Amino acid sequence: MKRKNEFDDDRAQLTLDYLIAIIFFIFAVFFVFQYSPGLFTPMQSNSNEVTLIADRTTTMLVENTLSDNNESTTNFVDKNKIDDFFNNSSEYHDKLGLNGSYFNYNLNVTLKNNTSIMRSTGDPLPSHGNIGQTKRVVIFRGDDNNLNSRMLSVRIW
Repeated sequence: MKRKNEFDDDRAQLTLDYLIAIIFFIFAVFFVFQYSPGLFTPMQSNSNEVTLIADRTTTMLVENTLSDNNESTTNFVDKNKIDDFFNNSSEYHDKLGLNGSYFNYNLNVTLKNNTSIMRSTGDPLPSHGNIGQTKRVVIFRGDDNNLNSRMLSVRIW
C-alpha cells in the first residue's frame, strides 16, 4: 500500500480560500461606496453653464466689443476700446447679455501681462461657488506703436 503524503490529497485550503474571497468582497464593497457619490457630482453642478457663458462673453468682448475691426486677426483689439471698457464696465453688463429675466450673472475681467495684473474691473470674486473662466490672448498697439500681447481673463458666476 502506497503511503499518502501531504501533497497527494485533493482537499483545498478552505480557510485560506475563504479569507481571500472575503477580502476581495470587502474591497469591492468599499470601492463602490467610496466612488459612487463622485459619479453623481457633475450632474449637481452648473459649472458647465457658467463656463459656456464665460466663453460666449469672452468671444463677444474680443471679437465684437473691443475689436479693432481687423478681420485677419480676431484677437487684435483697440487700445482705446480697452480703456473705455475698463473705465465704464458697468455699461457693458447689459450689452453682453449677463442680465436676464431669470438669472443675473456677475462679471470680472482682468488684463494681465506675463508678471502682473495690469487692469481689472467688475465684481470681486466670491470665495465659494461655481465660477466659469475663459482666457484669451489679445494683441493691441501700445502708446509706442509696438504690438503688445496680453492675457484677457473673463470670470462669470
